[in-house]
Amino acid sequence: MNEPSIVAVCRSEARRTRKQRIAEGSLVENWGLEGDAHAGAWHRQVSLLGDESYARARTLWNLTVEHGDFAENLTTRGIVLKALPVGTRLRIGNDALLEITQIGKKCHSGCEIMQLTGKCVFPEEGIFGKVLRAGTVRPGDAIEILGAAEVASAASES
Repeated sequence: MNEPSIVAVCRSEARRTRKQRIAEGSLVENWGLEGDAHAGAWHRQVSLLGDESYARARTLWNLTVEHGDFAENLTTRGIVLKALPVGTRLRIGNDALLEITQIGKKCHSGCEIMQLTGKCVFPEEGIFGKVLRAGTVRPGDAIEILGAAEVASAASES
């Protein structure tokens, strides 16, 4: 498996819509991705979905989908997101620190993605996190899954 990394950073101005790819984004502590419609939610500040989930949607359902189409902020590669327990912390790039707060979600029937494709992988494979430490994120940034000792160290750096 590849080293965990960010493949795409995406945001939207409205909820329940596909997100657009951006070159980089600012994760704001206790807020989310700057400029994103979902920022500010207390425990679902940032959404993540794996590139592997896109590959599965393309293969299983013959969907033509691009990063951001399932409304995730960060598309990842090389990490099984749904296997991470709530409370796991992820260091992204040089500075950002996220804590996983929710695995999966209920899909809204009015969601643009579901209306366009009839299928959605996010409810089963997407995750949410809150921003513990701000930072700029961009495609190519490494993702580090922090163990207990690393979490204590990262917290003391804040």
